[in-house]
This record gives sequence, C-alpha cells and structure tokens, in this order.
Amino acid sequence: MTTTQTGLLTAADLLRLSANGFRGELVRGVLRETMPAGQRHGKIVSRLNFQLGLHVYPQRLGTLVASDSGVLIERGPDTVREPDIGFTSVERMPLGEELDTYAEAVPNLVVEVASPNDSRSYPAERSEMWLSAGAQLVWFVHPETRSIDVYRTDQPMITISGDEPLDGQDVLPSFSCHLTDIFDE
Repeated sequence: MTTTQTGLLTAADLLRLSANGFRGELVRGVLRETMPAGQRHGKIVSRLNFQLGLHVYPQRLGTLVASDSGVLIERGPDTVREPDIGFTSVERMPLGEELDTYAEAVPNLVVEVASPNDSRSYPAERSEMWLSAGAQLVWFVHPETRSIDVYRTDQPMITISGDEPLDGQDVLPSFSCHLTDIFDE
C-alpha cells in the first residue's frame, strides 16, 4: 500500500483492500469498517433502487448505483463514502462511463437506510456530509418507523410517512412512489 507521509491511506489503497475483502469507507485517510446491515436493510435498498430504475433507465436520466461502489468526495487526504443508493445525472456523469475506480461525481440524489446500530445524530450528520459534498437531495430511510427524512441544502428537513408519496422533486422530476412500494412485500 502507498500511504501518505502522515500514514493516511488513499482511495487507491481502499480499492486494493476492497479487492481483498475489506468492506468500509475512507474518511480523511482513515479506514472505517462497515458491516452488513441485515436483510430488511437490503430489501428496502433493493425495492427503492427498483422503483428509481423504472423511472431513470427508460428516460436515460443517469446512473444508479448501490452500496459498495464508493464515491471519492475529497482528496488530500482522501475520503471515499458509499451511499446505499446513488443517482447521478447524465450532466454529472455521461451514460456508459464505466469506472474501475471510485466515481468522483457526487450523486445528485443519495439514499441512506438506517441501520439498527446508528446513533440518533447519524441521519442528520450523514445527510449533511452528502449535501456538503454536492448532493442536491438526500433521503434517509427509517425502517423501524416506515418513514423517510428528506434533506435539501438550506431547507428544513421534512419527514414523510404513511400515505405520503416519496417525490423526486427537481432532482428527479415526475418520480413518485408510495412508501408501501418500499416497505411492504
């Protein structure tokens, strides 16, 4: 591995570690191991990614990725984060662009799904991190309460639940789905 003069790791180091089975993120050159979050988490990610795909792919609006793909959001020292789902528009990343490294285009929309061991402050901190990096919209999904917190820069967070639709706003115009499409079998 090639570490910086201060002993910090680089995005290239993380990519090599990932190839050898390490799962995690890099925060200002420091490894943060992540663990699988369980089946419910995976089902929600899969269902929401499916709903987004029905909207994004036919219209060729951009790229959808799920966790493990990683986004390089800061250099010197490097920070690589992995959203549970990321939508990146064609304006930020042309269609067909295949990368064997981490994307440097921050997704327009980031979806994070809460894990059972997340702290109470984690959703706001994680969402703020994505917004500061350049995301336009963050959905933070709470499986326990079957609700989604919606974050935008310079706007108050709103929570949707029950019969309220999940709306793509100006990031994904005309995208909408019911929360039952995400949480129910």
